[in-house]
Amino acid sequence: MVVEGLVNRFDGHTVHEGLDLKVRRGEVLGVVGGSGTGKSVLMRSIIGLQVPQEGHIEVLGHTVTDLWEGSQIDIRSRWGVLFQGGALFSTLTVGENVEVPLREFYPELEPELRHEIARYKVRLSGLPGEAASKFPSELSGGMRKRAGLARALALDPELLFLDEPTAGLDPVGAAAFDRLTRELADVLDLTVFLITHDLDTLYEICDRVAVLADKKVIAVGTIPELLALDHPWIQEYFNGPRGRAAKASQDRADLAGIAAREQGGRERTDQKQSGAMDKPAGRGA
Repeated sequence: MVVEGLVNRFDGHTVHEGLDLKVRRGEVLGVVGGSGTGKSVLMRSIIGLQVPQEGHIEVLGHTVTDLWEGSQIDIRSRWGVLFQGGALFSTLTVGENVEVPLREFYPELEPELRHEIARYKVRLSGLPGEAASKFPSELSGGMRKRAGLARALALDPELLFLDEPTAGLDPVGAAAFDRLTRELADVLDLTVFLITHDLDTLYEICDRVAVLADKKVIAVGTIPELLALDHPWIQEYFNGPRGRAAKASQDRADLAGIAAREQGGRERTDQKQSGAMDKPAGRGA
């Protein structure tokens, strides 16, 4: 995915001015920035919902301007989007919501096959199968996010766009959603564009982070690489109280992982030694 020279203006107010961004295939890219920096506007520009004043956007080898001209509608079947709050249709069940993109792009599918695919995607998102028959109003906030994720995965996308997926979730629910996102990205070989303000999410699952400020992407890199920069917003964001807390949490998780691996190694060694001692002695000549 490549964005070059992007310009977005609204009523004379410039949100993006010469914004450039490259997203690597197979990475989970976190996108952060202060309020009003246009994170969601950037995402909407990439997926063709916002027409910028200037700029070139290429996704999966296609120029996104083709979407505005109506000549490349098929490319939309290669990405999935989870909007803030899930953006589910309130009058449809979860299963029917998941079927919406299937109906749009594959109208020839038999109803039973469409239902089966929807049920599978619901389970893939971590929801119980019976959730497919429930309406959004019957779900908790976290379950609605997962239902929205199920719909985003309906067409087996190569790209997944997530807009503040853990916003409004409690810490346990947010951590569970983070783990699910990382697992799906690894297993399904997804490229993930993830807008978030959650520092725990950045530390836990993002390969790189893009920082929006000054009307453009001012830096893209791993968190250690960003911490080496002296931009005031980056330093305040990552080295403020919440940033330090998130880093400390990640450090503890890393240490716990190292300890678990070392313990597992010792147990395997002990088992091998015990097995060798239990072997009967061979006969003499």
